[in-house]
Amino acid sequence: MYDIKELTWKYHKDAERQAFVKVLMSGEIPEKLYAVFLYNQLQCYAALEKYAQENSLFRTTVGLQRAEHLSYDFNALWKEEEKPEIFESTKEYIEHVKGIRDDPEKLYAHIYVRHMGDLKGGQMMKKKLPGPCRYHTFRNKEVIEFGRIIKETINSYMNVYQHSVLPEAIYCFESATKLFQEMNKVDPYIGTDMEGKD
Repeated sequence: MYDIKELTWKYHKDAERQAFVKVLMSGEIPEKLYAVFLYNQLQCYAALEKYAQENSLFRTTVGLQRAEHLSYDFNALWKEEEKPEIFESTKEYIEHVKGIRDDPEKLYAHIYVRHMGDLKGGQMMKKKLPGPCRYHTFRNKEVIEFGRIIKETINSYMNVYQHSVLPEAIYCFESATKLFQEMNKVDPYIGTDMEGKD
């Protein structure tokens, strides 16, 4: 039996080691900087969840979808008329997901990486982040139940489609890593009195 967690561990750790992740976990990230991140996450989740919904991939995990909550958190923090920049990794991710829109097993690899991350690490992060944090908030017992269902589903896909599921999970981790790297180039003091200063 294939263990997707073990097979993607290296890529997971590469993503976690990015400097921007330390900023996210610091408890001191400026609201506007976090809003830029949320906006790019929103684009990725909206595309993924649209095609996942078309393939009925949330039928056993109703309420797992995060796009609506990402939008709520972003709008609570972003007060500018002009929307933030959409980064290259985000644009590439949207096009990639569009290309696998008819492959449920490939789409589910992305649900595994993104939504399982929200159920796990997201629960530690939400106490350190600004805004309402609906993105990382789930109802009672959903964290455990959704986690169990995702794990069972991805394992069933891995047993049959390992050759196509694993590369998608790796791609998703690599895309997240690229976004973290792009976020690290954004002015860390955006939206503060020190914006633009060295």
